[in-house]
Amino acid sequence: MAQMTMYTTSWCGFCRRLKTQLDREGIGYEEIDIERTPGAADIVMEVNGGDRTVPTVVYPDGTAATNPGFAEVKTALAKAEAASGA
Repeated sequence: MAQMTMYTTSWCGFCRRLKTQLDREGIGYEEIDIERTPGAADIVMEVNGGDRTVPTVVYPDGTAATNPGFAEVKTALAKAEAASGA
């Protein structure tokens, strides 16, 4: 599957749950902690209309989702992979 970027914080329970589900399924992602990475919170706020809501996921095609469920992430990644011809 195509790789995505997930913006998180260390204390976010929703982030931990999604990471655990992705890890269990072997789905790769780049994790960026918005409290430790300069500029990352700005990206999250831009995607979320000014809110610093995490997890925010940015898919390979540039679309984003705020606090998506595991099934939603899996579906979006499968679509991105199909569109890229991978």
